[in-house]
Amino acid sequence: MRRGVKASSASSKMQEIIVRVQSPSGTTRISVNSNQTIPKLLQKVEEELCVGHGTWKLYQNRDRSGELKPGSRKTLHSTNIRHGDMLYLVPSSSGLDMTDSAGAQNILNNDVEEEEVDIFLSKQDGRITRERDEQLCHHGPKGKCVHCTSLEPYNEEYLQKSEIKHMSFHAHLKKLMGGVDKGKFVALENMSVKIRPGCTEHPPWPGGICTKCQPSAVTLNRQKYRHVDNIMFENHTIVDRFLDYWRKTGNQRMGFLYGKYEHHKDVPLGIRATVAAIYEPPQVGTANSLELLEDRNADIVDDIARKLGLRKVGWIFTDLVADDSGKGTVKNFRNADSVFLSAEECIMAGEFQNQHPNCTKLSPDGTFGSKFVTVVASGDESHQIHFEGYQVSNQCMALVRDDCLVPTKDAPELGYIKESTPEQYVPDVFYKEKDSYGNLVTLLARPLPVEYLLVQDFGQLTAYMQQFPGYRLLETMSDLHFLTYLATMDMLPLKEHMGPLLEGVREQNAETVEHWSKTDQWATVEQLIAAHAPSPPVGTGPSAAGPSFPTGGAAGGVWTCQHCTFINQAHNASCEICNLPRN
Repeated sequence: MRRGVKASSASSKMQEIIVRVQSPSGTTRISVNSNQTIPKLLQKVEEELCVGHGTWKLYQNRDRSGELKPGSRKTLHSTNIRHGDMLYLVPSSSGLDMTDSAGAQNILNNDVEEEEVDIFLSKQDGRITRERDEQLCHHGPKGKCVHCTSLEPYNEEYLQKSEIKHMSFHAHLKKLMGGVDKGKFVALENMSVKIRPGCTEHPPWPGGICTKCQPSAVTLNRQKYRHVDNIMFENHTIVDRFLDYWRKTGNQRMGFLYGKYEHHKDVPLGIRATVAAIYEPPQVGTANSLELLEDRNADIVDDIARKLGLRKVGWIFTDLVADDSGKGTVKNFRNADSVFLSAEECIMAGEFQNQHPNCTKLSPDGTFGSKFVTVVASGDESHQIHFEGYQVSNQCMALVRDDCLVPTKDAPELGYIKESTPEQYVPDVFYKEKDSYGNLVTLLARPLPVEYLLVQDFGQLTAYMQQFPGYRLLETMSDLHFLTYLATMDMLPLKEHMGPLLEGVREQNAETVEHWSKTDQWATVEQLIAAHAPSPPVGTGPSAAGPSFPTGGAAGGVWTCQHCTFINQAHNASCEICNLPRN
């Protein structure tokens, strides 16, 4: 009898199952009885997800096969829906479509415009070719064996051997799409830690909360992939100009990185951010702090960059303290024993990454993660200026986006997960760490070591030493600050006439730039410069390759800051960019 009762109890428990429903708003877990009919399931999905009646369909498979129809009399058990199965909700008016990619059926949001580099990499298999090993391979030159066959781009042994600590994002996608199910249960879901809106079963928070609208507790994991694998500066001049401000003033500086994303061949299916320019927005810097000010030219800068074939790919800031001025060394205080990025810097990086999301058709939201990078200029172990690149994890982006993460006052290496208040509900956030006995324990993230939020170690951040061509005019024009100045000149509207100039700079074509310099608009600028500039000494006139430009001091209509080289209007007593006095 006992065995019979026990079996009956087990049978009753087996009837209660959890099914997952993936929709454009994420994945929801629903508790149902396996003996319920399909219409009852659809009714519960409608209630749980707060979706309108008749505006959606539910499928068993990603390819929209196995539709669960409202008129069906079948039960979940007879339809072969088991505990843990994923069902797919597709709005009838949505732009979602099914297409076969890399051998897997996936829901693709075709309204999303992806980056060229993502489109290119999605079409590559990324497999790592290996040559025939003379000692281990005992087959002919055209044969293959386990020692020489190609490897998947996410092969852990190869990545470890090549000292690649994080697989690329597209290698991560290939891994998800692999296996027997070919990615059937894969979903690029953006984490949310906010109360889900639309629940009508109780008053708004803090009046009440239920399992339907309550965000789940979060356990932080170290992200195994990264969206960008390498950062490269096109030439050293870009970096030298940026560092000059600190060298002259001792104050810290930040700038936005403009460039493009390209295929990085040193990492399987990798992506590189190639930096062509640094734009320094209005800011106030001291030896220990930075404050960004409102930038009235932000849209103009982005527009000029777009016409140059560039986009904003990241940001850079200095954290430099002179060590020995005679030797030109700097102090080293960012390392494994202190902090790589402070909690405040992680939050700032998270803000920027949320403002520049990574577009992908594989996410119901159309975005997942970010390619926006953070670069820190600080001192290394040899006390030389060193550049290191970072990104914060997708989990960090969500915590920052939903206003759950704040810095601590006294420990820069620690962040703090806010506690729930009447104004905001915050779920518990945990992280795992080994105790003094080597056991893995789960801890509440109050406080939280920010290393759990970083996707760090891009390898050696490359500064590609490629000089600009020797044409003085082209070199002068190849500066984002100078082009912004030309586009915002009050005395002469040049913005509408700069198309050929920007094309020449984009293509690095000196002849195109020279031809543009012969236009009436630029001739007027030359006349204004000549009229306001003091007479040059003998032998220092314009170069044969093009006209000269103000390089310091007052020039009637404009003057160039001696500290940051920004060209200011004559009526400014201090520089618009660095706020330092004119003299």
